[in-house]
Amino acid sequence: MHRFSFLSLCVVGLVMVLFSGETRTAEAVTCDLSELSPCLAAITSSKPPSSTCCSKLTEQKPCFCQYLRNPTMKQFVDTPKAKRIATTCSVEYPQC
Repeated sequence: MHRFSFLSLCVVGLVMVLFSGETRTAEAVTCDLSELSPCLAAITSSKPPSSTCCSKLTEQKPCFCQYLRNPTMKQFVDTPKAKRIATTCSVEYPQC
């Protein structure tokens, strides 16, 4: 009986590990600057960012440091307007 309980506990632990790994994989973000295209109107004009823009900013937040390290992308991400949009969307601008 004791052996069965230990085996059951191991199986439950294994299932938890497997499902927690799936959850992290599902939450992975593909870092693609074009995902921020809904913010283009706010960057090129004085319009406030749309809710779609704010959603995309929140989604792409894990990618900001990667964008800032890339000289080609940095010119689009490291601007006063980009920082204003992030603030308006309540997305913290990274300190990389």
